[in-house]
Amino acid sequence: VFPSLAQAQASVANEVYQELGQPSIFLFCPTEYCSSLCSPSPSQSCYLQTIGQELLPGIGVIWTGPKVVSQELSAVLLEEVEAVLRRCPVIWDNLYANDYDCRRVFLGPYMGRAPGLMSRLHGLLLNPNCELQANFIPIHTLGTWFQSELGSCAHPDHAGTPEVTALGDSQGAQDGSYSPQEALELALRDWVAEINQQALEPGR
Repeated sequence: VFPSLAQAQASVANEVYQELGQPSIFLFCPTEYCSSLCSPSPSQSCYLQTIGQELLPGIGVIWTGPKVVSQELSAVLLEEVEAVLRRCPVIWDNLYANDYDCRRVFLGPYMGRAPGLMSRLHGLLLNPNCELQANFIPIHTLGTWFQSELGSCAHPDHAGTPEVTALGDSQGAQDGSYSPQEALELALRDWVAEINQQALEPGR
């Protein structure tokens, strides 16, 4: 019936979206959901070009970044993805996911995401550790990052400059934006307080 997988997927997704009354949040995860799955690249992928053309504009498209588990997300990459999809992507962030290797637990701060990304996103989903209690630091530091992004949106003149697009522990140290190390220290302080509070509860 369909000349390509992308056209088939877009047709079905569009029909379901319309049948549900075009809800405000409706997400589509493409087969090529990161750069490493695209051939030869996101901007030149026939699959993504078709998805961008055929999918109704109200449907959000999920993207994980350069890889399934991406250590870094840059504004340059998001510009490329936004252009081919004809919409800002919804980042499905697997930075802390450990369902593929449950011997590991990821407890570091949210990092490797360039400041000023929020203006290029339709949303962000965090795929956490499978162990519930291990997600205190990931979620706490994500919240700190999000607050700093709200601050940068309030001062758009800083967005996109070389100083704020650098990645790493020192990012934002000079201009007061997000610092992974400071976010980690805040999270640890609050986590210790929570653990101490739970220790005082009856039956603990």
